[in-house]
Amino acid sequence: MVSDGIDRLGFLIHDVQRLLRKRFETRASGLGLSSAQWRLMVRVAKEEGVTQARLAELLEIEPISVSRLVDRMEEGGWIERRADAADRRVRMIFPTAKASAAYAEVKSLAGEVYEESLVGVSPEDRRVLIKALDAMAQNLGDGDSSSSEKVETTKGAAA
Repeated sequence: MVSDGIDRLGFLIHDVQRLLRKRFETRASGLGLSSAQWRLMVRVAKEEGVTQARLAELLEIEPISVSRLVDRMEEGGWIERRADAADRRVRMIFPTAKASAAYAEVKSLAGEVYEESLVGVSPEDRRVLIKALDAMAQNLGDGDSSSSEKVETTKGAAA
């Protein structure tokens, strides 16, 4: 039986993600942030004013864990909390200048790691890979009512 490798897809995606994270963490260790802290910092840099509740969703961790993480990062001068003007019970998170400068360095490190991971992959294959992964993410994304239609269309096209 000839396999197109689809049976390995989940394992490959997981392994690549793990290896990327490991390589990045090794490179970023000099920044003085834990893995959880730099993940939070990147989210806050990309979505200034994000709420702690939303950060918990994005990072897939419990709200109490986000609260503790935010406490530590605020103490370290990486982020600041501000009350929402519309609802003072809601705390919004913003990066500080320190975080913004580190974010630029983190982005550069990530770019280096991505380039290392893609050595030997042609520019066209890179575009196809990104397009395919993007389609998978959209197909599996939460709240997308057309996800099942997309999956069925894909299955029908393969049959």
